[in-house]
Amino acid sequence: MTEIKIKKTILIDLDGVLNYYDGKYNSDYIPPIREDAIDFIKKLSDSFEIKLFTARNLLLASKWVIENGLEQFIKDITNIKEPAWLYVDDRCINFDGNFDNLTNNIYSFEPWHKAKI
Repeated sequence: MTEIKIKKTILIDLDGVLNYYDGKYNSDYIPPIREDAIDFIKKLSDSFEIKLFTARNLLLASKWVIENGLEQFIKDITNIKEPAWLYVDDRCINFDGNFDNLTNNIYSFEPWHKAKI
């Protein structure tokens, strides 16, 4: 009997992760793809099922995916944060089991593109 290996799903956010998003939202335009994002997606797609998560218009996001040559690596595009093994997003906090740390992280949170380095 042949064992079928099912890939775990990773849900990846578009704005601020895969593109050069700076916080200025334009509903008719998706910023250019980030350097190395294509290689990142290709590499992950070997081991995981990749789904793109975005609050943007799905047709516009689909066009962006095709224009950037990602259609063979991205299984689906959704604007619903559906069940996944892992989420990659520029606006999230990892819970470390400590609510005091979580509270502090929530109140001090800034997306990476606004963080003072």
